[in-house]
Amino acid sequence: MSWTRISEAASTADLAIIRAKAIELLVRREHSRLELRQKLMQRGFPAEGIDSALNELAEEGLLNEGRYAEIYACNRADKGYGPLRIASELRERGIPQELVEQALAGLENDWLSKLRELHRKRFKSLTPADAAGRMQQTRVFRQRGFTQDQIRYLFEQDA
Repeated sequence: MSWTRISEAASTADLAIIRAKAIELLVRREHSRLELRQKLMQRGFPAEGIDSALNELAEEGLLNEGRYAEIYACNRADKGYGPLRIASELRERGIPQELVEQALAGLENDWLSKLRELHRKRFKSLTPADAAGRMQQTRVFRQRGFTQDQIRYLFEQDA
């Protein structure tokens, strides 16, 4: 069966196939709408059929970008990434800004502990003795997505 020729309206059978494939992907892990759309497009499904199927899944609560953002943010925070990096990654995945903010708000009280854990793992909790060491550690933490205020607070607490 070729999906290159698209009829005026996608048939019910085509929508069922698209829906089944989307559910199959969602069973493995949560996806953002953008990710799911891209994966279905790569498999050759027609765009209007994909949009219809995704709308149905969203209405049924099977495709929930808020839930995806929350799970994604928690997983990335547990791996030592900060709020700036996680927010950027969520926006790249098509998550609206308000959902990004909600997901990060749920982790608001955890950032310092996550930063301390990263500091312990990466630098064995050693506070830098000189400006060069402090700059190096700051650079690592900034690349991981922590804010300058969070990093400053970490160094002030350990001083």
